[in-house]
Amino acid sequence: MFTGLKIRPYASELAQAFHDINAEWIASMFALEPTDREVLENPYERIIAPGGDILFVEAEGLGIVGTCALQKTGPGQFELTKMGVLEAARGRKAGEFLLQATIERAKQLGADKLYLLTSSKCASAIHLYEKLGFTRDNEVMREFGPRYQRCNVAMRFHWHQAR
Repeated sequence: MFTGLKIRPYASELAQAFHDINAEWIASMFALEPTDREVLENPYERIIAPGGDILFVEAEGLGIVGTCALQKTGPGQFELTKMGVLEAARGRKAGEFLLQATIERAKQLGADKLYLLTSSKCASAIHLYEKLGFTRDNEVMREFGPRYQRCNVAMRFHWHQAR
């Protein structure tokens, strides 16, 4: 099902790919917000050093095609954020492969609460999140949603419901 795909851990030489992949998809549908720039330009300081992680998906023949971050926002609490897959790699299941690996990594990091913020404009992403065990969550929206202008959907992962 995930032929020719592999997960790569964060390394400083991949910081530019983290920036470029996310900047491409955000700019294609929205405007880059100050919060986006801060994280994309300082991934080690904003994601890795505080206890989070960044994963990459590599596709055979294409190189790094996607990335996803886990930003620690409190004890046992992580935001799944900055997930993007290059247009050139869509249709290869790279996003699903990456999302599964990121959920597993959150579990390894001790996540009790795993949530994400998105926009209703991202219908295919929302469908993927739901497929892998996320549901819409008003509490998450109230607590974290105001950080992004584009956010109108908040979702939380349910460990016991995951397939």
